[in-house]
Amino acid sequence: MLLIVVWWMVAIMGAFSDPQANLLSAGCSQYKVDSVPEFTKNLNATLLDLGAQLNSSKYFATAEQARGTAPVFAMVQCRKYLSTADCVACFAIAAKQIRNCSAGINGARVIYDGCLLRYESTSFYDQSTQDGHYGACGNQTASPAYQASVESLLSDLQIASPKIPGFFATSKKEVVGEKSVVYGVTQCVETISKAGCQDCLAVAYADLQTCFPDADGRSINVGCFLRYSDTPFFADNQLTDLKPFLRNGSKSKKKVLIAGLVGGIGLLLLATAILFLWFQLHKKPKSVPREGDILGATELRGPVNYSFKDLKSATKNFSEEYKLGEGGFGEVYKGVLKNERVVAVKKLAISQSHRAKAEFEKEVKIISNVHHRNLIRLLGCCSNGPELLLVYEYMANSSLDNFLYGNLNFVRTSCS
Repeated sequence: MLLIVVWWMVAIMGAFSDPQANLLSAGCSQYKVDSVPEFTKNLNATLLDLGAQLNSSKYFATAEQARGTAPVFAMVQCRKYLSTADCVACFAIAAKQIRNCSAGINGARVIYDGCLLRYESTSFYDQSTQDGHYGACGNQTASPAYQASVESLLSDLQIASPKIPGFFATSKKEVVGEKSVVYGVTQCVETISKAGCQDCLAVAYADLQTCFPDADGRSINVGCFLRYSDTPFFADNQLTDLKPFLRNGSKSKKKVLIAGLVGGIGLLLLATAILFLWFQLHKKPKSVPREGDILGATELRGPVNYSFKDLKSATKNFSEEYKLGEGGFGEVYKGVLKNERVVAVKKLAISQSHRAKAEFEKEVKIISNVHHRNLIRLLGCCSNGPELLLVYEYMANSSLDNFLYGNLNFVRTSCS
């Protein structure tokens, strides 16, 4: 009875061009239902329902008969480049083929180039992939240029198809340097999610890696179909414009690339800044031009690096007549600079170790920038071999003794 109905559906649609009924996969479950007559009745009803839906120009349909104790869930899907007549014809052939499974088997599926038909005793509509998927390869080896075009085309289809309503896309790509074209199609069942479609196509693409560099190949899975060939299997008017669905992906890739570049540049700039600061902190102080600093030092310029020659001249070679006194850390002399400014020069008597000199320079930088009316002003310093000298403001009254003759730590404490 079912065969009569199937052939009737084909007959009323008239002649067809090509239902693409090349059988790719057929499988039957290993389990039987408890009530075979009831299950068979429900299966027949779902197949009739699917055929009627395809007859109304649909390319994807599901049907359920859940009455009694032997429910049936069924699904059919045709490639959208088939005509309605070819879709119905492919379904008719699939319905006949699926009957090769024993009566009462609780599930079966068949996959053709042109369509998919499946039924189960439980719902399976959300399944995107299942064990048993594989790649079906041709037997003709293609060129490396063709292989590159295949990978590029399938990559575009894999990206675009999950974003397209109905999860279906076709495309073609000319092979650079050859008079050949590669054609491709991707399709997911419409009841799975976008993520499920993406996952299934990823598995399908991986399965096809076993076919490269064959000129054609197909990936077989329950939730999706992927095919490429050097022979056209759909008309040019059935091509899908992939650009709108690839554009967002391209923008996202560009954003990621830009973000990566910006991040990399930011890290480079940060590293450069750290290195700059490190060198600034560890480089030796530069000698300040004598004419500029000695003749016109200002209070905001920090410590002046006086030359030993100028200080020696200002103190008349540290003569006794210019000597103001001496304390625990050295002798103090009056000095008259070339700009006629009167200063007090203290020759320090401390360790000449590298660490002592470093501490000396550090203290000079700190003390020279401290301003207070009750503190003597440190104008600068001089380091000449073993000679370490400090240059202070000259104070004519006796308070100078408190600053110059006292302990160097007193100066540090006062300036901290």
